[in-house]
Amino acid sequence: MPVESGMRSAEQESLTSSFTAECPDAPVLNIQFRYGGTLQNIAVKLPVMLNKFFQPTEMTSQDFFQRWKQLGTPQQEVQKIFKAKNQMDIDVTKAKLLGFGVALLDSVDPNPANFVGAGIIHTKTTQVGCLLRLEPNAQAQMYRLTLRTSKESVSQRLCELLSEQF
Repeated sequence: MPVESGMRSAEQESLTSSFTAECPDAPVLNIQFRYGGTLQNIAVKLPVMLNKFFQPTEMTSQDFFQRWKQLGTPQQEVQKIFKAKNQMDIDVTKAKLLGFGVALLDSVDPNPANFVGAGIIHTKTTQVGCLLRLEPNAQAQMYRLTLRTSKESVSQRLCELLSEQF
C-alpha cells in the first residue's frame, strides 16, 4: 500500500545526530503516518548514547588529581558498587572502558589493579569533562565505579551506562 507522504514504502532515510546540550537519555524519533486512513504514531528510541560523543583525554597524574578535586561537590560525583555480571578479566575491562570512549590513564591510581580514565563529551553548546575510577575486587566479584563530571545529569547517566557493561 503506498504511503501518502513524499516517501515510498521500503525507502530508507539517514539521520545524523548531534547533541545540542547534555542529554542524559537516548533521543526519541517520533514517526507519524497514515495506514488505512488512520493516523499512526510510533516513538522509537534511537540507539545513540551519551558516550558516543566522548573524546578520550590524556592527562598526567597531577592534572587528573587537580581536576578530580575541582569536581568534588556531591552533585558532581556518582558512585556505584555492584556485583560483576561476568568473569573479571583485566583485558576485557580495558577493552570495555576504551570502547566506552575514555582514555585510560596509566600509573595514576596508587593501586595498579584500579582503572582511571578521562574524557570530554562534546555537544554543540558545551563540553563536559568526565573523570572515572573503576575499582575491581576480584575476591568479592564486585566493582566500585566513581564518576565525576561538571554536570550532575551526565554523571548519573554515564554511571548507569558504564555499570551495565560489567
